Amino acid sequence: MSRSKTVLITGGSSGIGFATAAKFIQEGYRAVITGRNPDKLKKAAGELGNNCTPIQFDMNWLDKIPKLIQSIQKSHGSIDVLVNNAGINQKKPILEVTNEDFESIIHTNQTALFAMTREVLKIMLQQEEKGSIINISSMAAHYGIPQVVSYTASKTALEGITRAMAVELSPEGIRVNCVAPGFIKTPMSSKALDNDVERKNKVLSRTPMGHLGCPEDIANAVFFLASDQAAFITGETIKVDGGNSIGF
Repeated sequence: MSRSKTVLITGGSSGIGFATAAKFIQEGYRAVITGRNPDKLKKAAGELGNNCTPIQFDMNWLDKIPKLIQSIQKSHGSIDVLVNNAGINQKKPILEVTNEDFESIIHTNQTALFAMTREVLKIMLQQEEKGSIINISSMAAHYGIPQVVSYTASKTALEGITRAMAVELSPEGIRVNCVAPGFIKTPMSSKALDNDVERKNKVLSRTPMGHLGCPEDIANAVFFLASDQAAFITGETIKVDGGNSIGF
């Protein structure tokens, strides 16, 4: 690596985001991670070391996104990879989902993600080495999962956004791809599945590999897509799910 590259990871203080930051740092990158909780950010940065810069930021602060990106560019010199990992979920029966519930999920998982990407692109397009964008989708975008209708809508749209961006940006030297995690063992998913034994058994029974994935599985796929090894891959969604999406 001729110079130290920078990766920006939203929602980087825990779970998949944290594992992704650790992977990129291990590979010689400087990582900027954002998150809402200052204590979790501080703890994550302490574990990730000197090549990690934590920034407290809420994805709902749309009007503050341009200034955030400009400050990262000023302090780090470049933004070479953007990992759109931050997102929110909600488990509710359809008839209980209010307009406000639905709009909240769409706002964070689609609108804020788009705004963040647009501002990063303004930096990337000026760089000699343009960069790579990786979005984090979900298995909810690939088959029907009950009680997560707004989340499903947001993630399905994200995969369409990935393809549209790839077609428009790849001629400019910027690749855009997506990773769709299956059921990954994180504190959040463990709590959800442990409280719903029937759903947990169903998840495991249709996963050919027979176990949940780990955050590092997703981090490895994200890094691959950002690397030169994926130089001819764009607009693609890679499922990292232990075969869950094709299990019976």
